[in-house]
Amino acid sequence: MPQSEHDAIILGAGAAGLFCAATAGQRGKRVLLLERAEKPGKKILISGGGRCNFTNIGAGPGNYLSANPHFAKSALARYTPREFLDLVEKHGIAWHEKTLGQLFCDGSARQIVDMLLEECAGGEVDLRCGEEVEAVTHDGNAFIVTTQEGRHSAAKLVIATGGPSIPKMGASDFAYRLARQFGLKVVEPRPALVPLTLGGEDLLFRELSGVSAPVDATAGKATFHEAALFTHRGLSGPAILQVSSYWKPGEPVLIDFLPGTPRDWLLEAKRSNPRATLKALLRESLSERLAATLAERLGLEVELGNATDKALRKAEEQLRRWTFHPNGTEGFAKAEVTAGGISTTELSSQTMEAKKLPGLFAIGEAVDVTGWLGGYNFQWAWASGHAAGQAL
Repeated sequence: MPQSEHDAIILGAGAAGLFCAATAGQRGKRVLLLERAEKPGKKILISGGGRCNFTNIGAGPGNYLSANPHFAKSALARYTPREFLDLVEKHGIAWHEKTLGQLFCDGSARQIVDMLLEECAGGEVDLRCGEEVEAVTHDGNAFIVTTQEGRHSAAKLVIATGGPSIPKMGASDFAYRLARQFGLKVVEPRPALVPLTLGGEDLLFRELSGVSAPVDATAGKATFHEAALFTHRGLSGPAILQVSSYWKPGEPVLIDFLPGTPRDWLLEAKRSNPRATLKALLRESLSERLAATLAERLGLEVELGNATDKALRKAEEQLRRWTFHPNGTEGFAKAEVTAGGISTTELSSQTMEAKKLPGLFAIGEAVDVTGWLGGYNFQWAWASGHAAGQAL
């Protein structure tokens, strides 16, 4: 069986793996980048509706979940969104900023993949796609990676195979299995940035499938002001995807349908326009169907002048804290990323190297660092990949 020798082997040619390989290669390291899929960067290509939300200009440690919220600080500080944007501009890729600091390609996500491949080529990275890893061992000096094509050895090995979100794209739990094989702890992975499913009385809201509204959504201590979308299975939209990462089974999700409106809004409306109805008032900021459904659920379909102040206060409070009880999520199949992963207690925050086994590294989504929706997970991929690439 043929054998090749390298300074480093990187498993997984997604965002983190490609960037790590390019960084190390351009430092003169002999890098082998192995990808089981036929082409690199498959998740990059579908991201951002095909335009790749490649970073968020405001990305910082507070935008990430982890059992250790301080872990991401070092890598994020040493490779910033501005630095990645400089690289994008160096390659002549036109971009635009959407809401909340989200940066997208004007053209296609393919431009980001091509850019990363060019950077890898600049470092003479040996990229091999369609090569399935059959076994990984460590002989005390080097890591031996066996594939159907042969055996590869290197003193350094980087786990960059992501998490199990979007299995139809080839995602799996390989990173966790490999980490456990080498004695590293894994924080229980779970779907994140994922739609929530509803049951029980909340099922009645399924009739609103396709309706969206600007809301404040809260799960645990996290609140996000973005759009929520009703679906045939439950709740989705940016606000829901964001809080899903913080939601725990059995806990409620609170929706404020009146974000930005002053307190005692309904009482003021009663005084200024007693013939108005709650439905008519809600229609000013919500869709006809949602306004009608909320007014009906509250049992407040009379003119405001005919309702008591107590009833109006109660209705307003319910609209500000509408309580949904999700019975689950749509799982890894619909999750944009995975929360949890290889425990940060096992890794150096400076280099992403395993403390127990020098030479072994883990980066990107494989690690227990999960970003918000809006380019934050890509920035973690670039930052963690860069940290490891500098250390290989």
